[in-house]
Amino acid sequence: MNRRRPAPPLSGRQIILRFSVAAFLALAVVGVTSAYVSRSVGEDEAVNDARQVAIIVAKGIVEPAVTEAVVAMTPEGIETMDSIMRRSVIRGSLVRVKLWKADGTIVYSDERRLIGQQFELGAEELDILRSGGTEAEVTDLSKPENQYEEPINFALLEAYSSITGPSGDTLLFEGYFRYNTVIDTGKQAWGRFAPVSLGSLAVLELLQFPIVIGLVRRLKRNQEDRERLLANAIDSSDAERRRIARDLHDGVVQDLTGVSYSLTAATLGADGKGATTIDPAVASHAAVQIRDSVKSLRSLLVEIYPPNLLEEGLEAGLSDLLTHCSVRGIETDLQVQLPPRPLDPSVLTLLYRGAQEALRNVVKHAEASRVAVDVTVTGGIAKLVVADNGHGLDPEVFARNTSDGHVGLKVLGDLVAEAGGLLALRSPAAGGTMFTLEVPVS
Repeated sequence: MNRRRPAPPLSGRQIILRFSVAAFLALAVVGVTSAYVSRSVGEDEAVNDARQVAIIVAKGIVEPAVTEAVVAMTPEGIETMDSIMRRSVIRGSLVRVKLWKADGTIVYSDERRLIGQQFELGAEELDILRSGGTEAEVTDLSKPENQYEEPINFALLEAYSSITGPSGDTLLFEGYFRYNTVIDTGKQAWGRFAPVSLGSLAVLELLQFPIVIGLVRRLKRNQEDRERLLANAIDSSDAERRRIARDLHDGVVQDLTGVSYSLTAATLGADGKGATTIDPAVASHAAVQIRDSVKSLRSLLVEIYPPNLLEEGLEAGLSDLLTHCSVRGIETDLQVQLPPRPLDPSVLTLLYRGAQEALRNVVKHAEASRVAVDVTVTGGIAKLVVADNGHGLDPEVFARNTSDGHVGLKVLGDLVAEAGGLLALRSPAAGGTMFTLEVPVS
């Protein structure tokens, strides 16, 4: 049985702190999410605005201004068109304009170096030329026709709209808008609903704080009640064991001891020379049996009620436990290395009870001929190891014994877990069973 060392229980302050951190993270997640959504909404609105502006500029200003001279790219036509564009179109967020023929030739641009150059139009631009309408998208500055836009050093949003030339042919108007309008629109959208969403969440978290504090206090009370009940149960068990041990010691043990002495005296005779009516062999055998019974009863007393470990010491208590194994022919070995400073009584009790439970299982189930008990304290951890050379741990037998009500290891495991310790039971490859108990000494 392997048990992972449990984490120490959280205090009420730690629980409230974790709730506060979770509330802050929730606010942060909602804020980041709303900012992202706002940016998306702002981009959609900016793109839609760019479409509308492109249509108005294309149909209301550019189309009436396009003449045969502009289409023919004569200097006079270009100058006239440029004057109109700079006076009435290129202002505010609209920073660049282009006028395309269907074959990809730029007949006009406020960037004069592009006039007369021919580039391949994309599928969307060709579709607008054929069917009309408008479209807007973020500018790809890596395209050849945008080679002169890079020094501007900010993102652009481009919008297309078709117009009708002076000869009835279709031209494509393209306007470039500053992309920071998208960011501004997103900020405005975020500013509209972020206070409502974040404020509502903040109010909800504040309303939950009294509930959390109440639950923490109730949890603390329940934990204190549980600890008090456990302590009362242990005290009651100790008191009952003490009564039984006292009755056995003052009754049957004393009687058997007296019988043993009487039989021994009878075998020697009243004059001390062996004259007796009792068969010496029978009396001697009876005396041996009674002494063995007394040892067993004393061992039972140790199991029923443990010794005072603070007064007698852990090593003495463990030696008494090993006597129960010795009378059954099991070879024992005990090694105890404790620091000069006395350990806490609760730690000593856990170590003793762990050894008691482990040795009880050795006697009942292991069929071992040797058992070793080793106790050390290193790095603030008290460690108990009980190793035998028996047939090893059978999980099915252990599970069956547990289901039948033999829950000694489970109860011990709960006590060790309450103390923040670790309990492990395994079968090494070399054979036998190794029982390990670790508990903090602080």
